[in-house]
Amino acid sequence: MSPLTALKFSAVLIAAFFAVEAVRTRVGTPAVQGPNLAQLVQSQSPEQTPATEPAFAFKGFTLRPLARLSLQARVLRREDYYLGMASDLSPLDLALGWQRMADPAVFERLNISQGRRWYFYSWRDQPPIPVPEIVQSSANMHLIPANATVERALRKVRGGEFIRLRGLLVEATHPSGWRWTSSLSRTDSGADSCELVFVEAVQVE
Repeated sequence: MSPLTALKFSAVLIAAFFAVEAVRTRVGTPAVQGPNLAQLVQSQSPEQTPATEPAFAFKGFTLRPLARLSLQARVLRREDYYLGMASDLSPLDLALGWQRMADPAVFERLNISQGRRWYFYSWRDQPPIPVPEIVQSSANMHLIPANATVERALRKVRGGEFIRLRGLLVEATHPSGWRWTSSLSRTDSGADSCELVFVEAVQVE
């Protein structure tokens, strides 16, 4: 066997060894899998806990934490805003659904729209689920990105995606006297029923 042939043969043996080792490793150590985000969305509601953080300045506003919020939800729709003091603080709203409102068999039977910082839904004939359940398992949330990274992630969000958010429900005030206060309930509807969320972390699937 020539030196060149021996070298090629050795290279083949080394490649074969690593290929077998990779297969052995994959078979011998299966990945531990828990519930994915879609499963969590359909089984859990947003988690709200008391806030302990003091008020803080942000972009010329004062934000007073009212509660901590952690949620997994399906994005039903998004709306961007560019005009007015509110848009300086919160440039977008997301209409979010969880539990049965995250199921396409339910929300696709609703006509969902957003405008003027509101979230609207309507249906033909009969609602797909009881109206109180729609109220309790969906919300229009005004989002305040905590930093540029969070804002970039939020601006990429599209309807139908699953999202995980963590942050603070806040009351925002401005030296001019302007005030914007988050809802603290998932069962209210109508005026002042939307959440104002200072988003510290976001994950999209």
